[in-house]
Amino acid sequence: MAKAATPSRPAAKKHGVAKSSAPRSSAAKSAASTKLVPLFDGIVIRPTVQEEVLASGIVIPDTAKEKPQQGDVIAVGPGRVDENGKRIAMDIQLGDRVLFAKYTGQEVKIDQEEVIVLHEKDILAKVV
Repeated sequence: MAKAATPSRPAAKKHGVAKSSAPRSSAAKSAASTKLVPLFDGIVIRPTVQEEVLASGIVIPDTAKEKPQQGDVIAVGPGRVDENGKRIAMDIQLGDRVLFAKYTGQEVKIDQEEVIVLHEKDILAKVV
């Protein structure tokens, strides 16, 4: 018994719309470089690297370096939600340089780059 030939559809199309691998939202676009999208009042910071050689030529070993307390904001969440369900806007914006407490946040290594994820309340000040 021979089956009737049925027209085949390309696998990439569904309901006449081609699927694309491009990000769909602006949040996804900004997170494409960091691969992290913070939730609520979360902030992703790239810590500034301390100089390894002082002006006098003395090399500082890794064991003597202090934990960084300053960094650049590379991703910002939408803000926290209050008791009434309203979203509270963030004071920190993408690209800000900030000071944060020495042992706060969660250190994460993404694509050989170390970043710190913390909450807005852990930010001490903006560097202007």
